[in-house]
Amino acid sequence: MTEANFVDYVKLNVKSGNGGKGSVHLHREKYITKGGPDGGNGGRGGHIIIRANPNLWTLYSFKFQKHFMAGRGGDGSKNRSSGAQGKDVFIEVPLGTVVKNSDTNAVLFEIVEPEQEFILLKGGKGGLGNWNFKSSTNQTPRYAQPGTSGEELEVTLELKVLADVGLVGFPNAGKSTLLAALTAAKPKIADYEFTTLKPNLGIVPYRNFQSFVMADIPGIIEGASQGKGLGHYFLRHIERNAVLLFMIPADTPDVKKHFDILFKELKTYNPELMDKAYIVALSKCDLLDEELKSEYLEEMKKNFGEIPHCMISAVDQSGLPHLKDIVWKILNPAHV
Repeated sequence: MTEANFVDYVKLNVKSGNGGKGSVHLHREKYITKGGPDGGNGGRGGHIIIRANPNLWTLYSFKFQKHFMAGRGGDGSKNRSSGAQGKDVFIEVPLGTVVKNSDTNAVLFEIVEPEQEFILLKGGKGGLGNWNFKSSTNQTPRYAQPGTSGEELEVTLELKVLADVGLVGFPNAGKSTLLAALTAAKPKIADYEFTTLKPNLGIVPYRNFQSFVMADIPGIIEGASQGKGLGHYFLRHIERNAVLLFMIPADTPDVKKHFDILFKELKTYNPELMDKAYIVALSKCDLLDEELKSEYLEEMKKNFGEIPHCMISAVDQSGLPHLKDIVWKILNPAHV
């Protein structure tokens, strides 16, 4: 998936269908001149329904269609025949989609399971035909109800990437290089900050034909939790990841301070992120000689003794099998 095709934020205008009119009809046939009222009810208008589609990874399709209108309910007719129901409109979205009211920014619901469906807007009710109003004192009512109008709403769809592992780090920490080394993904890689502006997903193969999904999240900067740069835009993608992989480049002067800044930004943005499992990886270790590697390894043990940690290089592939073992053990503790 190219960066241009990854769309994770769209606004849609949706409208459910109007209900059909009830019928005003008096039964007439040969030899029955006064058969009484038999006008049928109008059909309900079509619903607007949001449906999960596990095969979608992005909101790209809404780049070209942003208006959705459900069908109008059919009018009632004679012989108490009800009008047809308006055609429902199904809007298919990927897992991890949050649906918000654009005016109030209130979250209406979230799509996180494959079979989920939510009625976003209900269609208008069909009007009652005149046979419903027949009584002992009014045996030939010549009126019926009109159908009620459908509802209209502007909604915002936000996609929070669903992945097993999310790569967290400052810009130019080697996240895209690692994703390219572990998966078949082709993220943009360059030696400058914010090369990645959209999340990239890749499937990491593991032993016995097993796999897990890894997401390259655009780089975080200090102050991102307060919205600095594109902080909130980036950080929301981390909320859906099961494991957070903190990546700290080997040329960092103070590894612990680097980690603490990243940790603080995530905690400030959403304290619930601290409940996730996380791993610390020292990247770009191909820049170190053996003596420096030993020194960094001791520093990692000292600072991250309780946290799973490793030293890796996506360039020379060192440490990557060990990293995959750590991730798999966290994701599947019962199968290890």
